[in-house]
Amino acid sequence: MNIHTSRRNFLKGTGALFIAIPFNGPSFAQGAAAKTVDAAQVDAYLALHADGTATIYSGKVDLGTGLRAAFPQIAAEELGLPIERIKLIEGDTALTPDQGPTSGSNGIPKGGMQLRQAAATARQALIKLGAEKLGRPASELDAIDGEVRPKAGGAGVSFASLIGDKGFELKLDAKAPVRDPKTYRYVGKHVPRPDVPAKVTGQYEFMHNVEVPGMLHGRVVRPAKINASLVSVDESSVASIPGVQVVRIKNFLGVVAPDEWDAVRASRMLKATWSGGGLPVDDKGLADYVRASKQVGDEMLDERGDFNTAYAAAPKKLTAEFYWPAQSHASMGASCAIADVKDGAATIWCSSQGTHRYAKHFADMLGIPSSKTRVHYVDGAGCYGMNGHEDAAADAAFLSRAVGKPVRVQWMREDEHGLDPKGPPQVITQEAAMSEDGKILAWRTQMWCPKPTEKLPTIPLLSPAETESKQVPGIATGSLSSGGKPPYDIPNLQVQVHWLESTPLRPSHLRAPGKIGNCLAVETLMDEMALMAGKDPVAFRLDYLPDPRGREAVERVAKLFNWDTRVQPRRDGKGRGIGFTQYKGDETYVAIAMEVEVDARGRIRVTRVAATHDCGQVISPDGVRSQVEGCILQTIGRTLYEEVKFDRDHVTSRDWSTYPILTFTDLPEMKIELIDRPDQPPRGAGEAATAPVAAALANAVFDATGVRLRRVPFTAPRVKAAMAETVTKNG
Repeated sequence: MNIHTSRRNFLKGTGALFIAIPFNGPSFAQGAAAKTVDAAQVDAYLALHADGTATIYSGKVDLGTGLRAAFPQIAAEELGLPIERIKLIEGDTALTPDQGPTSGSNGIPKGGMQLRQAAATARQALIKLGAEKLGRPASELDAIDGEVRPKAGGAGVSFASLIGDKGFELKLDAKAPVRDPKTYRYVGKHVPRPDVPAKVTGQYEFMHNVEVPGMLHGRVVRPAKINASLVSVDESSVASIPGVQVVRIKNFLGVVAPDEWDAVRASRMLKATWSGGGLPVDDKGLADYVRASKQVGDEMLDERGDFNTAYAAAPKKLTAEFYWPAQSHASMGASCAIADVKDGAATIWCSSQGTHRYAKHFADMLGIPSSKTRVHYVDGAGCYGMNGHEDAAADAAFLSRAVGKPVRVQWMREDEHGLDPKGPPQVITQEAAMSEDGKILAWRTQMWCPKPTEKLPTIPLLSPAETESKQVPGIATGSLSSGGKPPYDIPNLQVQVHWLESTPLRPSHLRAPGKIGNCLAVETLMDEMALMAGKDPVAFRLDYLPDPRGREAVERVAKLFNWDTRVQPRRDGKGRGIGFTQYKGDETYVAIAMEVEVDARGRIRVTRVAATHDCGQVISPDGVRSQVEGCILQTIGRTLYEEVKFDRDHVTSRDWSTYPILTFTDLPEMKIELIDRPDQPPRGAGEAATAPVAAALANAVFDATGVRLRRVPFTAPRVKAAMAETVTKNG
């Protein structure tokens, strides 16, 4: 299906708020040159048109998070314009401001709030223009339904007649007054997502459906051993396939063909000789490898009181070690991109979370000016923190430059699972001490994780490394130490991270990097101390939780879940557990209660989940609720099943049987309660609810079995072995 016609016609027919971006290459970028993308300018974010409509421009993109509904809600509210008149363009580097990558749950807190201030600035300017035209003081006027009108009633003047199709030429005013939440028409209300109808009916066109004129298909051939060097290529081995071109640039090897299946066949038939390569460890030895890895420094993240003295003198002590494995992004659809590189310019279509950031990276690696590189965002499969989307785009760019035509690259399943950058492994140890009467005296957390390279502009990609092209070296992991600080009032505390030089597999951010494992350690320790103190886990947390919003989240989830208050575990195969976090220590509050069933073979089934979620002001309730549900479900799968398997040569878990994820039959009953605080700044919802999931699950398993699980994933064989060991210890 051709994207030039069908997508536009479909969106017209549904009255969707999102408009398709024309895909007609560099010439369109030249035509768009007059449109400012300066993030300090109001005109970078919005334009009002003579027909009474508006277009808003976002450097943040909708990754399935619902921003296509939320951003128009914000703009409509602040402008005073009916939401159905607002269109959205997102992630096009020629048309949208650089607002940074869409990551870290910052789509609304950063991107949405910049849009809010731009719209508020525009509204003030419109009111001023309206005051001049109506001959009335600006204080008596407001912007309502696309007009500047007297607040007391009477005739107004339309936005179109005031400024239609002209720029505001104003700097964004950070102090421009925003609407009072009490007057909201759209924010905090249900607004249908414009992309959902086509997605549920199978008519939505993703990146994989995009076509451009003259497009060829490419595949990259990579060695059996990671980091191997290319010695020789026998191009005659694919001579029988018509139209195939072989591209070699140092250690980069690819094929291009007019037909996609021919490109696939050629990639499998092409004979090449490689040397060297390999990995320093396999997955079985990874936990020990992490602890023994070369360290590049220690960092004390939090310290209060005197841990050593308090711990040494305490009568009751606990120690534990937790392991979070390397995990894949495991996107349902393999990464895909199209690149058109010729005449010293590049146009790239891909599903990158950071189109502006990677536009510069692509320009650098190709040796062309950033001003001649344009990246269009198009929906792809979920990425959750930089998967293979940018790698596929770089692959396509090198192939396109070599053959002088647009090239589409779609990774195969073995590429997606085998080559995508991985969420790195973590080791966390906990030590705690209590008094005889059940009070926490001391707590120490230590973490071992790879240190992210400071100021690294992008995740280093495969093909620039293979072609020895320009890119900044280093590793990107996200903030792996975040979430290691307990949110509780502890008198003697140490939280320390031991930074490691590297990690065996190429890493990148993976949804809530570090925070799920860290919360697992913190919240499991809280449960263990509650048992030692002879207190119910919910009541014990409330004893040490000073933040009133945190307390409310915990109290409300207990009520929502109908929490069974008690101290001792049931040990009858059915149990409940709780987990709590304040995400990143100062953002969204999430409390999760969970019920599980564990059978004699060690299989865990999550049957019931309740969650309370306080992200401040809620822009789009349906969007937030969907994100919370998605966070919970994905993290249940990550906790129960997901672990990258690899030997000394390469990743071996390269399909869905060797890298299983949560399935539809595993879905639990869920209750979600959003705590809306219109008077508070909005915080993110894309990641926060992931953090307490593994902790609630582990605590529920303990209640059901009396077994503490500290090594993820909680596979049936691992759980069965732990239950057998517990039985042996207890006689």
